[in-house]
Amino acid sequence: MRNYILQINTALSEASVSICANGETIGEKINPSQQEHAGFLQPAIASLCDELQLQLSDLHAVSVVNGPGSYTGLRVGLSAAKGICYALDLPLICINTLEWMAYANINQDADWICPMIDARRMEVFTAVYDKEMNELMKPQPKILEPSDFLDHLNEKSIAFVGDGSRKWKEICHHTNAKFPEAHFDVLSLSKLSQKNYLLNRFADLAYSEPFYTKEFHSNK
Repeated sequence: MRNYILQINTALSEASVSICANGETIGEKINPSQQEHAGFLQPAIASLCDELQLQLSDLHAVSVVNGPGSYTGLRVGLSAAKGICYALDLPLICINTLEWMAYANINQDADWICPMIDARRMEVFTAVYDKEMNELMKPQPKILEPSDFLDHLNEKSIAFVGDGSRKWKEICHHTNAKFPEAHFDVLSLSKLSQKNYLLNRFADLAYSEPFYTKEFHSNK
């Protein structure tokens, strides 16, 4: 039996909807414009299902990349995922953006992986994982200082990946710090979605919220 999971990712600048079957991606739609995430999702889902000759009723779960990331993008993505789950009585899978980024780069030539999402100025959202995806530093916002990560870097080599790693590279000169070309593919997301599905790691539909890591502030 094939397990079909709809995947929604609006956490970062590029939005995507995809469908995986038993952990393998079978279709994907991408929108590079961050300002169009809300209008992109529903037509993209309908188009993708049509291309794959699937109905929404064929789905077994909905997976959403739930933060940290763009505040607006996270709300848009989770709202869409919840709406489909409520309508079709499907389980919801919430995936941490940093976990996905680390998992996608698990084969980098380093002992540990540190994903970084740019949060403007010198702040990033970040975490540290080992090669078994054990969390060595929990996801958190961090204002970068040259002394950061020294305990980790003195112990192991770390691959820093993500758009936030560019500004960290400017002030970090430790020999154990590596800045490889990073990969953030939908295949890794499909593997994580399937893993969570098989382990019944489902979110509470009523109480699930975006994982911001810090309080949302509006300029309005």
